Amino acid sequence: MPENVIRLQEEKMNKTIDALKNELVTIRAGRANPAMLDRISIDYYGAITPIKQLASVTAPEPRLITIQPYDTSILNLIDKAIQQSDLGINPSNDGKLIRLNIPQLTEERRRDLIKIVKRTAEDSKIALRNERRNSNDALKKLHKDNELTEDELKIYLEKVQDTTDKFIKIVDELASKKENEVMEV
Repeated sequence: MPENVIRLQEEKMNKTIDALKNELVTIRAGRANPAMLDRISIDYYGAITPIKQLASVTAPEPRLITIQPYDTSILNLIDKAIQQSDLGINPSNDGKLIRLNIPQLTEERRRDLIKIVKRTAEDSKIALRNERRNSNDALKKLHKDNELTEDELKIYLEKVQDTTDKFIKIVDELASKKENEVMEV
């Protein structure tokens, strides 16, 4: 039973790491990355649909993203959604294709992005700590129900802490890597 608590903790912490990775990919780092558009959706025949499901999104050059919709009638909808997003990029629309020229990041914008990276990493750490607390509570309940001895409880609480430390280190590494990527000129 305590092994299930540890296994469940690891599964949930892995999901937290996956969510962090997905979030960090959407943060612009000065070079073109189609994942920057992952959070942008449009109303397509009554359904909110991500752009990547409605168009071919590619990065043919380091500072250019092209979006070619499968249905050219939604070109203006995609254009408007990108303009209203927090990307800060003006799309250029030629009637068949949307081009996004990715400008060089200013020093101030880089600092802002690093703050976002740090806040995102801290949110992930909070989620990991909450999971640690849930696991510890579950183990203490097992001890209270006489399913674990005092010594076993101590051993499993240490395992929970070790697992948490391991995942927090992963968060720190991912955040540091993204910060370096953002600061790269």
